[in-house]
Amino acid sequence: MNTLLGLLIIAVGSFCQSSSYVPIKKVKEWSWESFWLVQGIFAWLVFPLLGALLAVPAGSSLGEVLSTDPSAAFKAAGYGVLWGVGGLTFGLSMRYLGVALGQSIALGTCAGFGTLFPAIFAGENLFAGKGLVLLLGVSITLAGIAVIGYAGSLRAQNMTDEEKRAAVKDFALTKGLAVALLAGVMSACFNLGLEAGRPLQVEGGSALFRTLPATLMVTLGGFVTNAAYCLWQNARNRTFGDYGKGTLYANNLLFCALAGALWYSQFFGFGIGQTFFEPGSVVAAFAWCILMALNVTFSNVWGIILREWRGASRKTVGVLVCGLAILIFSLVFPNLF
Repeated sequence: MNTLLGLLIIAVGSFCQSSSYVPIKKVKEWSWESFWLVQGIFAWLVFPLLGALLAVPAGSSLGEVLSTDPSAAFKAAGYGVLWGVGGLTFGLSMRYLGVALGQSIALGTCAGFGTLFPAIFAGENLFAGKGLVLLLGVSITLAGIAVIGYAGSLRAQNMTDEEKRAAVKDFALTKGLAVALLAGVMSACFNLGLEAGRPLQVEGGSALFRTLPATLMVTLGGFVTNAAYCLWQNARNRTFGDYGKGTLYANNLLFCALAGALWYSQFFGFGIGQTFFEPGSVVAAFAWCILMALNVTFSNVWGIILREWRGASRKTVGVLVCGLAILIFSLVFPNLF
C-alpha cells in the first residue's frame, strides 16, 4: 500500500511537470531566452528554496542544514551545472520536436543514464539479483521510448512541410534528435546530484521533505548555466528590451511562475514519494526511471491534446500507443519481484 501511495504521489508531480510547457505558450511577445530565464527563476530558485525550507528542523536554519556537509552541497551544485546544460537543451528539444517527441527522447535517455549511473557508482552488479532487475526495467523503459521515437519518425515522413510547421513552429527532426539526446545524457546528472547530496538529509526535520535541500543545490547549479546562456542570447539577439515591456508583466510573470511551479512539482513529489518506498528495494532504486517514464507518458498525452500529432496516420498513432503501453508496463515491472 505504501508503494502504491508513493507511486501515486510521484505520478501527480509528473503530470504537473508534463503540463509545465502549456503555460509557456501563453507568454506574449518575449523571445525564447527571455521567458526561459524568467520561468527558470521560479522553477530553479524560488520554489526549490521554499521546498528546502520545509526540511529545516525547528530551531535551525537552511544555512545550517547546507553546512552540515559543504562538500556534498558543492558536489550537488556541480552536478547541477552539468544538469543545467541538459535543462537548456531540453527546452530546445521542445522547440525542434514539440512537447511529445522532444520530451520522450530526452527523458528516455535521462531515465536510462540517471537510473544506472548511481547503481554502477555504488558497486551494484547489473547482471545479477537486484541489479539485473534494475537493468531489465530500464531496458523496458528505453524500448518504450524507442517505439515512441519511431512513431515520431513516421509522423515526420507522412507530414508536409506546412503540416510540420503548423504542429511545431521550428520542427527539425535531425537537429532535434541530436539536441534531445544531449539533453537526456546531461539531465541524468540531476539524479547524480541528489545522490551526492544525501548527507544533507539531516535528522530532526520532516522525513517527507528530507531530499529537498539537495534538490535546491542541484537546481541552483542548473540555474547558473541557464542564466549565463540566456543572458548571452539576450545580448546576441538584442532582446534585453523584452524585460522592459511593462504592459506584459502581469501576463508573462503569471504564466512563467505557473510554469515554474508545475515544473518543480515533479521533484517535490519525487522526494515525498520516495519516502514511501522500502529503503534498498528495487522500486526505490528504480524511482528515477519511474518518474521519467511517467513524464514521457503524460507529455505525449499533452502532445495529443495540443494536436502535435495532427496529420499522423493510423499506423503512426498505433505505434505511439504501443510505446506508451510499454512504458506503463515498465512502471509495474519492478513490483513483480
